[in-house]
Amino acid sequence: LNGSHPRRIKLTAPNINLSLDQSEGSVLSDDNLDTPDEIDINVDDLDTPDEADSFEYTGQEEQTITAKDATQEESESIPEYTAEEEREDNRLWRTVVIGEQEQRIDMKVIEPYKKVISHGGYYGDGLNAIIVFAACFLPDSSRTDYNYVMENLFLYVISTLELMVAEDYMIVYLNGATPRRRMPGLGWMKKCYQMIDRRLRKNLKSFIIVHPSWFIRTILAVTRPFISSKFSSKIQYVNTLAELREMIPMEYVHIPDNI
Repeated sequence: LNGSHPRRIKLTAPNINLSLDQSEGSVLSDDNLDTPDEIDINVDDLDTPDEADSFEYTGQEEQTITAKDATQEESESIPEYTAEEEREDNRLWRTVVIGEQEQRIDMKVIEPYKKVISHGGYYGDGLNAIIVFAACFLPDSSRTDYNYVMENLFLYVISTLELMVAEDYMIVYLNGATPRRRMPGLGWMKKCYQMIDRRLRKNLKSFIIVHPSWFIRTILAVTRPFISSKFSSKIQYVNTLAELREMIPMEYVHIPDNI
């Protein structure tokens, strides 16, 4: 019983001697019959089916036909998922792995805000990337789905950052031309920093804030005791674009026109 292959046991049937005469031991002998009435059966009086009769259950056939009709209707009601539609769906949703967890990004809802992060070329020797974060492209907090948009945008920023960075890197945070209602919340920025890979946090060499507002300075001053001293030492304030050009190569850094 515990094996994977069931064993078959061959049983030998006992010898049975049957005869149709009325001799002793026969199944038709008087000893095996209580009364002769029990076998008084007229075969001609029995109702037997003719060749036109059928023992098939018509209900089963009706059920099969109904099931086929239901399956046909269902196949007709569900449109076929074409290859073009599948490619379109892949463009609307992107699957990424962040923190060893698979996440899906709603690319349609963040389409107007994808310019928030861009690659600004390299600095120094090697593949030291310049990552540009333009806050003016963030969504307005008055949107009814603001939290949903920011959640998907957060996943997009983190996954894009991992693709852009190969070695050391710096982040240029463009704060100019950004009204207060578009500035990201402190919790959102903290979550971004905590969710990026440990390698990215370690390889971040500088966090440059261009055109820092009073609000940004206040937030960073208040939170300084709660953030690591290593990260605090990487923060730099730059008041003008001319000053930024003296610090990093600007050939591939895209500065929005409103800034």
